[in-house]
Amino acid sequence: MESIARWHEGGLEALEYCDMTESRIVAADSWLVVDGRVLALGLHRERFLSSVPDGEEFWDAAVAAVPSEGEWFPRVELHEPRRLAFRLRSAPERARSAVLASWTGPDPRTEPTVKGPDLSAMLRIRTAVQAQGADEAVILTEDGYVVEGAYSALLWWRGEILCGPPAAFDRVDSVTARSVLTLARALGIDTHEEAVTPAELDGTELWALSALHGIRIVTKWVDGPELAEKPGRLAQWRARLDALRR
Repeated sequence: MESIARWHEGGLEALEYCDMTESRIVAADSWLVVDGRVLALGLHRERFLSSVPDGEEFWDAAVAAVPSEGEWFPRVELHEPRRLAFRLRSAPERARSAVLASWTGPDPRTEPTVKGPDLSAMLRIRTAVQAQGADEAVILTEDGYVVEGAYSALLWWRGEILCGPPAAFDRVDSVTARSVLTLARALGIDTHEEAVTPAELDGTELWALSALHGIRIVTKWVDGPELAEKPGRLAQWRARLDALRR
């Protein structure tokens, strides 16, 4: 199920049909809602309003329009020519695990630090690696270092240290990854930034993180490193994230 509304004269106006093929998405954000509970909604708000600073009323109306029962994956969008749109979408099926593949073509991102402008390009490269049996494409730097997935952030464990790519690598600021890293520090767990090639992740436990799926364990990297899984850790952390929903 999906319905769409536009922001018009200070309110949301439901549309039976909306052709946005002639417009470009300038900014977007989406979040998972389960029976009215959301993880870190304030961080999603902060990220969207950093690109749409006059969008507070629209944001509040969009949040209020999400039903308090059921599972939803709403999305807010700013289009150019300027138009604010809200999509109320049923939540797709969620997964515990993922298979990755390196994207070997040119970096398709035009605005790598903003969520929205490159959504179509990210869909294109994710679809391309599905032919290899992968669920997600991984973007690498020109030097071959891991940056992010098309629709996910990546974190990995070296023993009991939680690691991620350097902050200097341009990528979307993942709300889920921020939440996990903040929680880790609050629990006294060491965190570390490191530039790594896929091969240097051999033997690590690798996570793909997103608003929809939360934390997924990466079980395979096509033509890439052999990965590990510490029994019980994923379930523990998925439960910890779920406990943070409000």
